[in-house]
Amino acid sequence: MTDQLSVLRSRVDTGHLPPLTRAVVERVILTTADPTWLGDLVLDEAALAAGRDALGAGAPLVVDVRMLAAAVAPREAVIGLDMPGVAELAKAEGTTRSAAGIRLAAKAFPDGAVWAVGNAPTALQEVLRLAADGSLRPALVVGIPVGFVGSVDAKAALRRSGLPAASSATERGGAAIAGSVVNALVDAWQADGHVR
Repeated sequence: MTDQLSVLRSRVDTGHLPPLTRAVVERVILTTADPTWLGDLVLDEAALAAGRDALGAGAPLVVDVRMLAAAVAPREAVIGLDMPGVAELAKAEGTTRSAAGIRLAAKAFPDGAVWAVGNAPTALQEVLRLAADGSLRPALVVGIPVGFVGSVDAKAALRRSGLPAASSATERGGAAIAGSVVNALVDAWQADGHVR
């Protein structure tokens, strides 16, 4: 019986990609059964290596929503929306709960965490704002929010920021895609002989 990866590789050539980039692209394609992700993901091998190493060393993983935390289970994740005081901060600042959750999580995990945003462009914008003012120094930002409003601009801003990043070029994204990126990096760490 043919396995999923063999079918994928018979339909799309990923052999030219660097190892971590290939692992991430293939994981996303396997998650979606959509080979066009090869042209949509914007990945940097050094940034992926930094994220892999941070996750492997036990760095916190901070995500925007519960669905993304579920996508990376059993890897423990801090969920921005579940931070104490989110609703109050969002109301006081006139911002979204997603952005407020990121702001609160950044106070708890300012250095070396891996940040993954798969739902809200406003959460990714808040990551960028905090990094720009020096309040946040991430090991990697997986910025793949989905949507027709704000997501493309937020992802383009992430790529311009100089932060170590993984993103997509179009409106496509979501928790399953961001989770696939994280899971591919965790699997790569383990495949190198490390134990989680």
